[in-house]
Amino acid sequence: MPLSRDVRPADWFLGKIERGNPSTRLDDVHPGDRAWSLGNRVRPLVHGATYFAELFERIEATVEGDLIFFTDWQGDADERLTGDPGSEVVEVLGRADERGVDVRGLVWRSHSAALGFTAGENLRLGEDLQKRGAEALLDMRVRHGGSHHQKMLVIRHADDSSRDVAYVGGIDLCHSRRDDADHHGDPQALDTMADEYGETPPWHDIQAAISGPAVHDVETVFRERWEDPTPLSRSPFFWLRDTILRLDLSPDPLPEQAPPPPPVEGGTHAVQLLRTYPDLRLNRDYPFARGGERSVARGYTKALMKARRLVYVEDQYLWGKHIGDAFVQALRAHPDLHVLAVLPLHPDLDGMSRVPEMLGRRRAMLEMMRVAPDRVAVYGIENRAGTPVYVHAKCCLIDDTWATIGSDNFNRRSWTHDSELSAVVVDTDPDDPHRYARSLRVELAREHLDRDDDDAMEDCADTDGMFAAFADSAARLDAWYDGGRIGPKPLGRLRRLQPPRLGPVKRALSLAPYLLMHDPDGRPRSLKRVDGF
Repeated sequence: MPLSRDVRPADWFLGKIERGNPSTRLDDVHPGDRAWSLGNRVRPLVHGATYFAELFERIEATVEGDLIFFTDWQGDADERLTGDPGSEVVEVLGRADERGVDVRGLVWRSHSAALGFTAGENLRLGEDLQKRGAEALLDMRVRHGGSHHQKMLVIRHADDSSRDVAYVGGIDLCHSRRDDADHHGDPQALDTMADEYGETPPWHDIQAAISGPAVHDVETVFRERWEDPTPLSRSPFFWLRDTILRLDLSPDPLPEQAPPPPPVEGGTHAVQLLRTYPDLRLNRDYPFARGGERSVARGYTKALMKARRLVYVEDQYLWGKHIGDAFVQALRAHPDLHVLAVLPLHPDLDGMSRVPEMLGRRRAMLEMMRVAPDRVAVYGIENRAGTPVYVHAKCCLIDDTWATIGSDNFNRRSWTHDSELSAVVVDTDPDDPHRYARSLRVELAREHLDRDDDDAMEDCADTDGMFAAFADSAARLDAWYDGGRIGPKPLGRLRRLQPPRLGPVKRALSLAPYLLMHDPDGRPRSLKRVDGF
């Protein structure tokens, strides 16, 4: 069945009412029930090294009167955007502020390092930026046990809004992210990764670079969080420590928001922003998301039910019953539909968290494979040296039509409990409405199949062909390993993944920590009762 050439954003995107959040002003500039912008150009930046190099150039080019707004889940002040001295995050943003650029940041305060998080690093980033004059605040306005997981950066120019740009995706301004297609890892590596990933863990990630009116939408997401009058933290300990350290505890007013940038010449990308905000309970809700927002879950659910050929996923996690159900319903409804997923070969951490994470993956994979065992395939990837590559990307491509790059993972936590942000693109090019999603899909396939730029990719031009090409490549590499690694290593980086094998005792013992700690539910009770989003 060929893909339709009659692609309308309204058929794939959520309308304002479908978003389910009447408290937000995100869609105020969009007419009628339209909850997306037109006339944009979106460029997928595959790999942290690609993103960081562009980010360095764009920030260095800012001048007095420009704006830089960013949010971060994890930040390292000394992470070098280009690898060279002077390209450290704190130096680049600090220099911009000293030039007269208005630099504002919201960095998640983070949980304790004793739990495997990065409170110390995030505190240092906020503290160092404040010393340089930038207003970077530590934001802990989250549900208990939750996080601000959004990763975005907006640059707006006072003299020429056509140069404005917004970045949305999965890449934090921190260690281990600056890797490239060769996947040797970032020399400034995290020291908490599981042993399988080595001393410089290879890292696969994606960020979207957005030009056009949608930049205004991304900026609005930042402004809503910044202007939240709730204290940045309710903890007396944090208040006392921040006061002693003389940290800024209250956001200063933002300048008036400029109108949306003009449509990009030849820009055919319709862009919708999907978000997750939890129900904070106890009358502490976000003023811009009363009862929370679950447009990530709603957007995926709507798009999955329109899928007919291929759902291609790259994700850090693929967990749980709810996620499995969303795919199961689509697989049952459409007998020609295939699901192809690329995940990490191993969890990112050793210790107590490993088994609960494996349980979450097992639950989702078994749900899908019971319904369509021949139409679901899950892979991990490794570099040419055989070291596993940690897949941190959050990308989903449906029928070469609906394409998302964001911060949210395929788990209940990302769909209900933490703050998340994704940018979804539907191409409105009348000559080829599948160009954007297809080009990204083939680019990712080329890397995982380990083909050079000059190698033909005709077998992956069709979605069915790509499903078969992945299966053949992984089978050859798996057979080489199973056969004792005799002879030349086959071309390709894909390894087939099966549902993790966990005995009944391990499953029983890990269920409670999985549900309560790793994959909690942030929905209001009214939605929990009906099991809806």
